[in-house]
Amino acid sequence: MKYKELPTFPKDFFWGASSAAWQVEGATKEDGRSPAIIDLNSQTKKPYADNSVAADHYHHYKEDVALMKECGFTSYRFSLSWSRLIPAEDRKINPKGLEFYNNLINELIAAGITPIITLYHYDMPCWVDEKCGGWRNRSIIEEFDYYCRVCFENFGDRVKYWLSINEQNMQIVYGDWLGVSKGCTDWFKDKWKINHIMNLCHAKAVIACHELVEGGKIGPVPGYVPIYPETCKPEDQIAAMNAEELTQKIWDDLYVFREYNSFTKNYWKEHDIDPDIRPGDMELIEQAKIDFIAVNCYRSDVGKAPDNSYKQEIGLNKTGKKGEFVYPNLPGEYALARNPFVEVTDWDWHIDATCMRYSLRYLWDHYHLPMVITEAGFGGHEDLGEDGKIHDEERINYLREYAFNIGLAIQDGVEVFGFNPWSFTDLLSTGNGMAKRYGLVFVNTTDDDARDLTRHKKDSFTWYSKLIKSNGKDWGTDMTAWQDFQKNK
Repeated sequence: MKYKELPTFPKDFFWGASSAAWQVEGATKEDGRSPAIIDLNSQTKKPYADNSVAADHYHHYKEDVALMKECGFTSYRFSLSWSRLIPAEDRKINPKGLEFYNNLINELIAAGITPIITLYHYDMPCWVDEKCGGWRNRSIIEEFDYYCRVCFENFGDRVKYWLSINEQNMQIVYGDWLGVSKGCTDWFKDKWKINHIMNLCHAKAVIACHELVEGGKIGPVPGYVPIYPETCKPEDQIAAMNAEELTQKIWDDLYVFREYNSFTKNYWKEHDIDPDIRPGDMELIEQAKIDFIAVNCYRSDVGKAPDNSYKQEIGLNKTGKKGEFVYPNLPGEYALARNPFVEVTDWDWHIDATCMRYSLRYLWDHYHLPMVITEAGFGGHEDLGEDGKIHDEERINYLREYAFNIGLAIQDGVEVFGFNPWSFTDLLSTGNGMAKRYGLVFVNTTDDDARDLTRHKKDSFTWYSKLIKSNGKDWGTDMTAWQDFQKNK
């Protein structure tokens, strides 16, 4: 639909940004924090830096929150480090970890910024991994429930928006790369047992939040990548639908409807997969009624009929050099391909702002739940210029177009209550260290040199501040999205 007016945002719309503890905090060996499995995983990503320093938010949080306030933030989505709060098997709460998060939460609230907290963002404590065998053993359910209750009991008086598990779907789809598959003998089949255990942990978090947090709301955080069919060839359409199911819809349906859909059950039957669903499991999941969906949406993909002569499970670009992305191909299911109608980042991620509107429309049509954007962003190579600044026009264009398409989705009738792109400061990328920067604020450090970790506002910081303070009315001088929309591009 074409609209005569620019999009408008609700007056209480959350504007902010996002981060994750292991990618931003650093201080991995300080004040009682014990190692997490993602610490070890980050050490395998050489030549990129590990997460021992990252953006050093642990020591700079007051400065960072002051910058958020200056930018005009009304929300900040971040995660808690399980191993900073509960560093050992004895389950004793680390007072220094508790103090840090209390200080951060209080600093945010004093600045008029609403905290939105992710309970789990890839950083299982190593002691939990050793005791329970990671996600492979159901004993982790009790440990996760205890951790969640510690969080709700200590922070729930001030924090009312909670997220359960970040991108559970991506942890299964990219399990080898993220280290989730460690200890599995047959990942193709074992991942569905792990996924079921994670679903039970998600359910425990939802139930505990509603039990312990007065006025608390909680939702999942799927990584959403809409899949367009490459052509109108029927086989490409079915392949795109298969890709949607096997990379995201299976998870979304479970969160909302609290049961496994028929596609999932038939897929398990066809491939002789036993997800180890035990008596009482589905009754537990049935109790976990979510309040909203948090959406991580950076890009779209293109699906096509697979080549059945070879198999390539996941697609990654590990170098940051355009053209090195290896597209996945799953015989009998789907393949992904380059979309020639949009540009790509240095990591070959499609730059497609329309995918944000598409995703929100799709999710609203299927689930009719409020949504908040918890990740979307432009990753690029950057360093301070001779003038001591970062002129990140590509990021401004990306954020403008994506925010505009959120506005269009709201005009379409979708209920969206916030935009928290990735990320506020530069921080450690999941697989590309400090080389892949997303921040509105430049952090002066590199993979090779910690430098002085000073903060420098990028041009995108100034642009985003104007958009926030106008509540989505000041789009800047280059209103490409509106012009393209008017042309019905």
